[in-house]
Amino acid sequence: MSFEGIDGVGKTTQVEALKDHLQSLGREVVVTREPGGTDLGKSLREILLHGTSVSARTEALLFAADRAQHVAQVIRPALSRGAVVITDRYIDSSLAYQAGGRELTMDDVRTLSEWATDSLWPNRTYLLDMQPEDAFKRLHREQDRMESAGMDFARRTREAFLDLAQESADRYRVLDATFSAKSLSELIVQDVHNLIEEIETK
Repeated sequence: MSFEGIDGVGKTTQVEALKDHLQSLGREVVVTREPGGTDLGKSLREILLHGTSVSARTEALLFAADRAQHVAQVIRPALSRGAVVITDRYIDSSLAYQAGGRELTMDDVRTLSEWATDSLWPNRTYLLDMQPEDAFKRLHREQDRMESAGMDFARRTREAFLDLAQESADRYRVLDATFSAKSLSELIVQDVHNLIEEIETK
């Protein structure tokens, strides 16, 4: 399953809460993130988030390289063991940030991402949604290159996420990120239990 949303909505908090809950039930849980879920990814993450400006096509290719390695080295081996994989960002982030926010075509980014992952999509995607103005107030650290792109970019990216959620309504759950962390966690945990039961009884 993946967690998505613009920066500042609380994805990492919910990822950790879900991991702790599932581990308390005795499940193997692998938590990862994009970019940066592998050694190669950590190097690419430094370039993508803190390096000099790169062209939109270069950025998309770097994210795809990170994702291909991430799936091959972390996600598929974990799934083959029967582990639950939780990723902080995945394909939808590329679609929203690169196609929605940076004006590449959605088809190009989708094709590249599907090739990189061999079409491995999450069973569930949780979109934590809030107004960019409110999300930015939560960012009490120095902003990386993506975050500093500006409010207009954040608005376009949020709208792209919401469009993706509408297109893939069966996979997505859109959650109001202004709710308390505890309330959000309870909603997510209940949905995850239903999802796991559905998958394991197929």
